[in-house]
Amino acid sequence: MNAPDTVARLRVVAAGLRAPLYAEARIALPFDQVWAVIADLEGELPHLISFVREFKVPPGDSERKAAQAVDVLGLRGPFDVRLSPGWCLMQSRLVTMGMAATPDGTGTRLAVCGAARPAALGPVQHVYRRLLGERRTHAFFREVERRATLR
Repeated sequence: MNAPDTVARLRVVAAGLRAPLYAEARIALPFDQVWAVIADLEGELPHLISFVREFKVPPGDSERKAAQAVDVLGLRGPFDVRLSPGWCLMQSRLVTMGMAATPDGTGTRLAVCGAARPAALGPVQHVYRRLLGERRTHAFFREVERRATLR
């Protein structure tokens, strides 16, 4: 039986969320090296997402965790995190964010998505995507690759 394609799974989640932010990229580094950066939410997420100052995750090997995010303004918010090899889905009452990776030959296919949860924010999300979405996703992929190279 083949391993599940987590990137395809995230693509379906993003479509269901009507996520204004969704992108995929191929990183020319092995899956284990790339996923080590993504899976280190507490240590790496503040480097990968500019508006996250801290992301506190309790210790343990559980696939489901209750985390605490602190944004650049100091606002705190709880997140439900599902984390397993190649799959990360994080939800708060306001935001859903996902990251997925799968081996691709000698490299890694990586995907990221983000959406605001209140339906009323839909129009704002679409303006955000047009103005900043592509630039933010490119910066995210570049930083993942840079940080994975350092490992």
